[in-house]
Amino acid sequence: MSNAAIHRWSTDAVPAAQRLDYWVGAVCEGFLEMDVTSPVAASFGATLESAPLGPIVVNQVRGSAQDVYRTRRAIAHSRNNYFYLLCKTDSAWVAVQDGRSARLLPGDAVLVDSRRLYEFHLLQSADTISLELPTAWVDSWIPDAGDQVARRIDGHAGWGGVLCGFVRQLSPEMAAKPPMPAELLGDQLGGLLALATGRGHPDAATRGARAALRRRVLDATRERHAEPGLTAASVARVLGISERSLHRCLAGCEGEGATTFAGALAGFRMAAARRMLGDARFDRLGIAEIGYRVGLTDASHFVRQCRAHLGATPGELRRRR
Repeated sequence: MSNAAIHRWSTDAVPAAQRLDYWVGAVCEGFLEMDVTSPVAASFGATLESAPLGPIVVNQVRGSAQDVYRTRRAIAHSRNNYFYLLCKTDSAWVAVQDGRSARLLPGDAVLVDSRRLYEFHLLQSADTISLELPTAWVDSWIPDAGDQVARRIDGHAGWGGVLCGFVRQLSPEMAAKPPMPAELLGDQLGGLLALATGRGHPDAATRGARAALRRRVLDATRERHAEPGLTAASVARVLGISERSLHRCLAGCEGEGATTFAGALAGFRMAAARRMLGDARFDRLGIAEIGYRVGLTDASHFVRQCRAHLGATPGELRRRR
């Protein structure tokens, strides 16, 4: 199992008078573009350590009291956006987004979305675990993720307590040398996040998350079906989920016909082939070219796939229309 590098920023690297400015740059580089102020600017100090854990990034911040703002200008300049799940254990603090103000006790957690304005008021210290979560990954676990921002997740009761306990075990050091595959840890986090935000209906929340993930997987596969050699691992990587989660959601979603990635991909490719073979405008293209356009570079394999899925060879399908 390969080890990930830990990236580190520290105000100790610059003179005291420059530390807050340095920290603003570190926050923008390590997270996203944000503004930071501090009531203790003259004595300010902080560190940020960061390491990836599969599609997730584990960030640990330590330092002086500060106020953090995600502004419209920052959002406009951002090329990437994420959800962040934050947990602070040493003192109370406040997170604000979408007109909601979550007053968080030590050990609580909160979810925010970097695509919208937010504020963090870290009143006594900035000591926080902040998990950077791809938006597609969060959407695959929480059907109504946008409605869950700036809501206190109770770190001392129910599934919230389990989630926050799990988050508190995460650190950049652990992410760099995970005790088990990162994908499994990511699945554990996603499941607990779905349960903790399920408003007392964990079974429904979990089913909804799996159905949402299934839709995203099928949509992504449909969009990319023409790529030769497309794999489940490639689709999972773009969606920010594990390959295991991808296969599981296709195989076990209630109310939906179970399928496999290979079966879904073949279905999309054959649907496109049927459409082109049935359209006289594509008659100028040879059979091999039609196959290539649906992602199958071997003409004989394309013929076999048509016979198996469409009940006839490509030539026969053309002649039947």
